[in-house]
Amino acid sequence: MSRAFQSSLPLSRHRIDRDHSSRSDLAVLDALWGSPEARVLVLNRGRALASSGENPSGYDGFGSKPAVTTTPVLAFLAPSLLPDAVLERIAEAGAGGGAESVRLYLGRSLDASGDAAAGSPLFAVTVDDERAAELGSGNWLDLRMVAADLDDTGAGVFTEALAMFNWHGTHTHCPRCGAATLVESGGWVRRCPVQQIELFPRTDAAVIVGIVDRDERILLGSNALWENNRYSLLAGFVEPGESLEAAAVREIAEESGVVIDDPQYVGSQPWPFPASLMVGFIAQVSADDTADLRPDGDEILDLRWFTREQIADPDNGILLPGSSSIARAIIETWFGGPLPTVERA
Repeated sequence: MSRAFQSSLPLSRHRIDRDHSSRSDLAVLDALWGSPEARVLVLNRGRALASSGENPSGYDGFGSKPAVTTTPVLAFLAPSLLPDAVLERIAEAGAGGGAESVRLYLGRSLDASGDAAAGSPLFAVTVDDERAAELGSGNWLDLRMVAADLDDTGAGVFTEALAMFNWHGTHTHCPRCGAATLVESGGWVRRCPVQQIELFPRTDAAVIVGIVDRDERILLGSNALWENNRYSLLAGFVEPGESLEAAAVREIAEESGVVIDDPQYVGSQPWPFPASLMVGFIAQVSADDTADLRPDGDEILDLRWFTREQIADPDNGILLPGSSSIARAIIETWFGGPLPTVERA
């Protein structure tokens, strides 16, 4: 893994001490929550409250991002500034409490970020629309849109909090017996009081592969859920009992008909939409491959080989992955530098 490559992945940045030892001690967590240095990141519908900046207008996370006029900065509030109803719900949380009853302990910031000083204990809560309105008319940031513009602490805690609240929203009950679960360990564990088992946050591993042929072209596909001018790398989830490398070979063959040899790991990035870890590879087409492209017709509707000149052509008419994705970083590794910026209409 290249340090330079890993540093190019916005969601892999994380300037925070997760402080695992404090999670299991409720008295310590309460003391941290009550300290004057404590700060809280507030989410609503997966977006985080900002103290400055906003989501780029007319941008959906694909293609070249518009220039940022005001740098987005997350709002880190003192717990006392939260609406009373939020504080009451957290204090009264019991079995079966959803994401909005969780006080998630993120850890201690290693750097100053916005209103959070270095060393501040950081928490996160998620609120409903009514409570979000009580917090004023501030902007709510979408991680896909602003990840590359946040500082290291902001990008890390936003990614961490979003992934965790996505998990809490779907794991309120025990998968064995259906009993309502209890939140423990600062929001990092849910326990079934009937089975006496602990449930831990889920992360789904997915491989994403930059496929290069003998002519140094890169293979990109258009997903069935996208407009037909959007192209990206091929990717897929790792199946049980499968290695990352085997998953890369299988997924590429299934989606494109292309056979690859010896995929080489380049780096990884969390992708909390809702709970993935994207594991990046670059691979060469096998010498025995016939080079026939066969999109599966289900997930992938079109496949194309691109030269560097075609990617650099401002009139190519295609939209490539945005700056928050590992796909773009892998494409730029193959391209040899940042992709050209295309003016947006």
